[in-house]
Amino acid sequence: SAQNGVNTPLPAFIGCMRDVFVDRQLIVPEEWLRDSAVNVSPGCSHRDRCLDMPCQNRGQCVNLWQSYQCWCPRPYEGQDCEEEHVTARFGNEDSQSYAAFTVTDDLGRNLSISLFLRTRRHNGLILALANNSSRYLHVWLEDGKVTVQLSNFDGLTAETAIDDGEVHFVSVEMAEDQMTLYVSGQKQVDVEISQVHVQAGDAVFVGGLMERSQSSVFGGYFKGCIQDLRINDNRLQFFGLDTSVRSYPVELMENVTAGCSGDDTCSRNPCLNGGMCYSMWDDFTCSCPPNTAGRHCEEVRWCELLPCPTDSECRMLNQGYECNTVLSYRGNGHITRNLTNLSLNLRTRKRNAAILHAQKGSAFFTLSVQDGFLFMELGRSTVSLSSQKSVSDGEWHSIHLFMATPWAQMSHWTLVLDEEIEDASTSRSQGGNLDFLRQGVDIFLGGLAPDASWALAGCLGTVELGGIALPYFSSSDVNLPRLQVEQFIQTSPHPPLISCFGEPVCEPNPCLNGGECQDLFNTYNCSCVEGWFGRRCDFSTNSCASNPCVHGNCSVSGLTYECTCEFGYTGVDCEEEVDVCENHLCAHGGTCLHGPDRYSCLCPENYTGPLCKMPKLPVSVCGDDTRNYTCFNGGNCTDRELSCDCPPGFTGHR
Repeated sequence: SAQNGVNTPLPAFIGCMRDVFVDRQLIVPEEWLRDSAVNVSPGCSHRDRCLDMPCQNRGQCVNLWQSYQCWCPRPYEGQDCEEEHVTARFGNEDSQSYAAFTVTDDLGRNLSISLFLRTRRHNGLILALANNSSRYLHVWLEDGKVTVQLSNFDGLTAETAIDDGEVHFVSVEMAEDQMTLYVSGQKQVDVEISQVHVQAGDAVFVGGLMERSQSSVFGGYFKGCIQDLRINDNRLQFFGLDTSVRSYPVELMENVTAGCSGDDTCSRNPCLNGGMCYSMWDDFTCSCPPNTAGRHCEEVRWCELLPCPTDSECRMLNQGYECNTVLSYRGNGHITRNLTNLSLNLRTRKRNAAILHAQKGSAFFTLSVQDGFLFMELGRSTVSLSSQKSVSDGEWHSIHLFMATPWAQMSHWTLVLDEEIEDASTSRSQGGNLDFLRQGVDIFLGGLAPDASWALAGCLGTVELGGIALPYFSSSDVNLPRLQVEQFIQTSPHPPLISCFGEPVCEPNPCLNGGECQDLFNTYNCSCVEGWFGRRCDFSTNSCASNPCVHGNCSVSGLTYECTCEFGYTGVDCEEEVDVCENHLCAHGGTCLHGPDRYSCLCPENYTGPLCKMPKLPVSVCGDDTRNYTCFNGGNCTDRELSCDCPPGFTGHR
């Protein structure tokens, strides 16, 4: 056959023939075999080779009579689809990886970009196309979703995130005036565009750009694996160049490795409290001991370990637990003195807690901590007062509360904190004494049962009401009998916790970078090693040590750093390039030219000046027949003398 003037041989016939006549003469196969027959045999045996299922990896078998052919799905190839395209690993152990290819032929109006992706990173540049003047196509990850933008047209963002560590097939199709994004064969979104022209010599960047600052605009360098990357029918081969297929060989490759192995994430010991770490691809999982939870086993379910005494309530705290124990007391019926004062020692960091509360009808008495300050309320006469300073600092404080005139029926009440008489607080109104507590009234110490939110987290010394102690031990707990007649008897079923200790704030160690934790009663302080500071030793004394300013000078500023950017760059880390020509002032159609530290204007023919604002005046020429003389900017040539008569504002010979 002939096509476009060129003879094209037809494919050879495969099959069987019989009763073949030429010029009414029967052609006998045996005669073919004797003469010039090639690959022709008598009989008509046939066996379907596809019955042996030779095609691997979901390849589709096609029967070719005496042989077969496998149609291989991507990324597989080979006679039996047994070979797989070599995967390129980017960002191994958090390195910065990228590769660059050069387009070797002009592509048509239609453009297709397709590849297999595997990642757990939420952001990162996947691919960019660039010509001599600009980058005109970008494909990147944003919050785990593939995003594509062509020149200044609206970008496309996939509906489905692919940062799950699984392999996903992504393709971008551009035909005529439409660009469509597909993920795993499912159409995500499309947008109208102008036609794109990819020409020979254009560059293809994969995984990132050579300048870190340019990659950071798109979330930084890609971390993960890319396999079987193609632009139209051309493969971009990272390893093992196959000359039998159309491909673009790699021109530049940095920190890209073959295969798709993940980072050893367990090498950093991410599991706390004895958790066992198991590596996953670019991730880890912790097998947590009993009564712990969280991604890092950081959550200890302390109350499931039953640490508190019977009848006390366990409460989970940020760094441990607390046993809420409210003690209750009653007078023994023999108290006859007037109860005109209260004294105790307190240590706490809780900003809101009840210390002592009792009520009988409309009469009540409450001593509490509110917003860190000590607060007293006496019912019936509505007496109240508060301390001048906070008591929620974890230090011991002595508290004395008393009637100013205890012999009177009504009196002002006074609060003295830490024996500082000059800072004492006195109530504005007057109230009576606390004699209603002498008999038949429950006195609660350490909380407001059953409201656990007001439970006291801290320590109390001896509490004396009218000089009579509220005992922490019952009569059966002491070795000698109490002989005093007037007593308050403990009626709560469980004893208090003896000694004064706080939460286990140093377990696990909250201090980073080798810092040593110091327990300061329900809070901690970190003693940092040299080179680190901050509450958790999480700030370097030289925050500029990592050279965070990409195009600028770094200076330490408090707990962080500041970058002074070079001309032409901006951003927190001076990572964003500024287009100095973006707001240029070149007039009359002048072209802005980028310079190292400023721009200049290339003026059209009829204008001049730094910003092309000055019109260029006509030129005069004079002279004899053999030579001429030229005056610029409207100067008049004096004939024969070959000199110029200059207009105002201009001077010189010409």
